[in-house]
Amino acid sequence: MTTLGKFEKYLIEEFFDDYRAGSLNQRTFTRRVAFITGSMAATSAAMLLVGCTPEEVPRSTDPMPTPSPTSSGTGTGTASAGPVPGAKSPLSVPEGVPGLATGTVRFPVGGTEISAYLARPESGAAGPAVLICHENRGLTPHIEDVARRFAKAGYAALALDLLSREGGTAGMDRDAVPGALTAAGAQRHVSDFAAAFGYLQSQDFVDAGRIAMTGYCFGGGITWQAATELPGLKATAAFYGPSPDLDKVAAIKPAVFGVYAELDQRITGALPALRDALAATDVRHQLTVYPGVDHAFHNDTGERYVEAQATAAWTDTLAWFARYV
Repeated sequence: MTTLGKFEKYLIEEFFDDYRAGSLNQRTFTRRVAFITGSMAATSAAMLLVGCTPEEVPRSTDPMPTPSPTSSGTGTGTASAGPVPGAKSPLSVPEGVPGLATGTVRFPVGGTEISAYLARPESGAAGPAVLICHENRGLTPHIEDVARRFAKAGYAALALDLLSREGGTAGMDRDAVPGALTAAGAQRHVSDFAAAFGYLQSQDFVDAGRIAMTGYCFGGGITWQAATELPGLKATAAFYGPSPDLDKVAAIKPAVFGVYAELDQRITGALPALRDALAATDVRHQLTVYPGVDHAFHNDTGERYVEAQATAAWTDTLAWFARYV
């Protein structure tokens, strides 16, 4: 690999940041990059492209890793009742709480089936819905928790497993998940969300004209891209993901909300260009930078979680959706 696509570069930079911060060890960093590039030979070159200097490039004699079929991934829609593993947010909604209907659903996409976790109010009355795009870790208990939080707020929330064709997140080597997501390509993911949009429109418990979308990290980037391609969406909320292609910003139809972290200069540094591109259109938009926090501050199972700002971002998202969905 001599060049990196937007999402490949985004993920390798993220893993490099985690490696320098000490949250990823050398072996895990190297494995994740190798899964993305497709070979150990391309790994060092890819690291150099994102600014990892020769002194910092991890030396590894491991062969190209092979994805493992073991259950080293994380759950996909089969969480048992009880608290979410590692959850620290007071907003967390455990599996099995009264008033919500939850479970795994499947719907067809181009000759195959996609699996997704659905959480909705138990009443079944037609109401608004939200599509959820997971982080680069795939569909995890945390993302299922986020779906239940939306359900508690009155939404039918559908969190896709974008690795359904590969057998699902739960059956994959955790280090292989980001590479599998980038190998599939952003266009496949957007197409899956287009199919999920159609699935929601067909359900009696969804008001077909009131569907939103949100996503986190990698999923934030997919959410931005979907905003440029799925005109039926009423609103989107993208959490600290890579910006959309600026020449496509004028095609955005939903009302777009961007969540950014002050310390996450890798992503937040690109905001001036995005602001200018949005200002040149009639797209309804709001880009908010939350002070004193870093990338992934909303994920309450991670080390960068900050309750005050995560709660503020969640409240602002619900307010944005209440206004436009």
